[in-house]
Amino acid sequence: MRDLLTEIAETARAVAREGAGDDELIAVRLRREYPADVADVWDAVTDPARLARWFAPVSGDLRQGGSFAVEGNADGEIRECTPPSTLVLTWGGPVSVVTVRLAAAGQGTALELEHTVPAAFAGSGAGALFVGPGWDVALLGLALHVDGEDVGDPVAWEGSEGVRAANAASIDAWVATVTASGTATPEEVAGGEAAARAQFAPSAG
Repeated sequence: MRDLLTEIAETARAVAREGAGDDELIAVRLRREYPADVADVWDAVTDPARLARWFAPVSGDLRQGGSFAVEGNADGEIRECTPPSTLVLTWGGPVSVVTVRLAAAGQGTALELEHTVPAAFAGSGAGALFVGPGWDVALLGLALHVDGEDVGDPVAWEGSEGVRAANAASIDAWVATVTASGTATPEEVAGGEAAARAQFAPSAG
């Protein structure tokens, strides 16, 4: 069985403020490499049958211009779908945008995920603590899936003791990332951390 705490450490994280004025954004970024080719990883992140095995049931039209809904989570629209490299979609609203990019990396694939929201909505870089841990566990589930270790029921898996412990480690990593980025005050980071622990790791540690 995989050591989930070790797996969480495989993801690189970053937070940035970009733009200015009404166009200022908070960008949350994750990068992870997978021991599978680009075509396989692309299929895993765009095929509803495979998404249900590591992420969640997804309904709708996943082609460019289509709309989708993630069971128990967000819905949105597909702004760009360029196989097998780029997927851009809205997440729960038109100003919350997720971009997934795939590229060959050595013998495998590098996946880069960027989630941007207006700074006026996020408040500060501490907003990363509201979404980053969720994306961390998604990329962890994908890692298990492409290696042949499906999580079973993703909802039950995400509530397991092992994943809650991984979430706690993820939150620690995001606190360090946001703090180092200089995009939030210590008070904002503390508030985001408390909210993240209540949501993602209520009984961990």
